[in-house]
Amino acid sequence: MTAERADSALDRRHRFTLATIYDAPWLKHNDSWFLKNILGNFLITGVYTLESPEYAVVQSGVDSNLNGDSAGDRAILNPSGVKGTGSDVTALNNSAGRTVGYLAVNPNAQYIVAGVGALATAGRNTLPTPRINNIDFSIMKKFNITESKQFQFGMQASNLLNHPQAVPGAINNIYPQDTHLNGRNYLIPGNRIFNDFTQAFSSNPRAVGLVARITF
Repeated sequence: MTAERADSALDRRHRFTLATIYDAPWLKHNDSWFLKNILGNFLITGVYTLESPEYAVVQSGVDSNLNGDSAGDRAILNPSGVKGTGSDVTALNNSAGRTVGYLAVNPNAQYIVAGVGALATAGRNTLPTPRINNIDFSIMKKFNITESKQFQFGMQASNLLNHPQAVPGAINNIYPQDTHLNGRNYLIPGNRIFNDFTQAFSSNPRAVGLVARITF
């Protein structure tokens, strides 16, 4: 089926990574042990990552296909709707009280809930999650103990600039979609947190750690 042809949930189509290492030359060859090891011997590294979005399945949250559950039942796609918006529906009943159709609360939405018995037309994995725009950084101070032994102490920071990045899992890993908060509400059109991934995933805030090691 055409609706089943889609990018994988793990498909991040474009990824740019720039890794830098700067072994500071300051006083590196100075004859003074103090100047070389206290004022010099710094190693600075950084990694910049820019990555295109992962995609999620927009769901209705009701038993649209009447198979006895609501798991994975998709929404109706409005091709001319405002990108990234969603709408709930109101049931239209006949004189006997039976539902004969549904009216979109917001007919200008891109995604509309497929009510019970309605035909969902949205494909798989069509809603983009936020992209990754991340800088990791570390600075290490090296102390030469002997010619072959060295003590290193420094700081490492993930997401140095603290960019909010509400993506599934962690910035540098790929995790399944089910690691989210608030159930599936962020995927259901008409819900107040629809398409608000900050309500579903961690923002991956800056994390700073101290590192010490001995090389020999």
